[in-house]
Amino acid sequence: MYKPKINTAISSILDKIIGEMKNKFLIDYYSEMKDYFLAGGKRIRPLLTIAAYNGITNTTEDKIVVPSVGIEFLHNATLIHDDIIDKDDFRRGKPAFHYKFALYHSKYQFKKMNAADFGTSIGIIGGDTAFIVGSTAYFNKYFSMELNLNSIRYYRQAFTEVIHGVLIEIDMVNQKKLSIDEYINMISLKTGALIEKSLLIGASYAKFEKEYTPHLSTYGVNLGIIFQIIDDILGTFGDEKVTGKPTDGDIREGKHTCLLIEAMNNLDVKKKKYLVNLLSKSEMSEEEVNEVRDLFKEADAINSCKKLASKYYEEASDALEKLKPVVNESEIEFFENLLKFVLERKF
Repeated sequence: MYKPKINTAISSILDKIIGEMKNKFLIDYYSEMKDYFLAGGKRIRPLLTIAAYNGITNTTEDKIVVPSVGIEFLHNATLIHDDIIDKDDFRRGKPAFHYKFALYHSKYQFKKMNAADFGTSIGIIGGDTAFIVGSTAYFNKYFSMELNLNSIRYYRQAFTEVIHGVLIEIDMVNQKKLSIDEYINMISLKTGALIEKSLLIGASYAKFEKEYTPHLSTYGVNLGIIFQIIDDILGTFGDEKVTGKPTDGDIREGKHTCLLIEAMNNLDVKKKKYLVNLLSKSEMSEEEVNEVRDLFKEADAINSCKKLASKYYEEASDALEKLKPVVNESEIEFFENLLKFVLERKF
């Protein structure tokens, strides 16, 4: 019901910008951004904003759709930058934003800068642009200035937390000893923050009772934690044709995923040392990548990570129980179904 409306809201914001541009390259730039935004995505974050608003106000008003897309722009801003950091040229089975411009460079044969550098440069600017454009969703005529400003505060807070999460993740690659608690803290910021703030923005517009807000936050952060744990599993053991992303990236980058931390905790000293040596290599062969996978399997890391995800699933379910007195039944059902989907997803 809402995904087409969300896509229309995204298109409208970018079409307005494109219509204001006179320079051909700027028109191309924003047109490529529009294509990138509409190429796919589950739209979980705007749907959460809408569901929180509708669940509390007990309405199905379309006026919440425009501000709901703010966090989606912010989410895509982080994806654009993540793909540059991770050197991933594809997202959802299609060219990543920076890679779109590497291809654009090749098509028009620019001089003075090679295609990869051009793509990276435009990608950095693209992530910044998406962040700024996303904030315009809160300059709308549907809600009061006070409510819109409150959403901008959440928006700023979300981006700050994501930045901190990404910085911690980058630093984690250099750390020899890591606990699951440190990992959970990182993904709570990197992934949980946007999901939590999506809910809080919807609740804010609905003028939600403050005593229930912590339960909404618990559900949102835990949903993000589960999402990232499953993402880690799919990032190494998923089906590339289904996920649209390569399954060797996390291993080659030496990312401290849930799988790696659990393997380091469960393997014996000799095999742990061998795993560290494999991951320390600047270049890994396909055979070595598969050896890492085998060590993850030997350590039963997949099941350990799934058990961890189930723990946060139970906490999120408990939070939903506490929200039942103030959130309507159909939206509670949506939150429950989404929680189950995130735990069991294959893409």
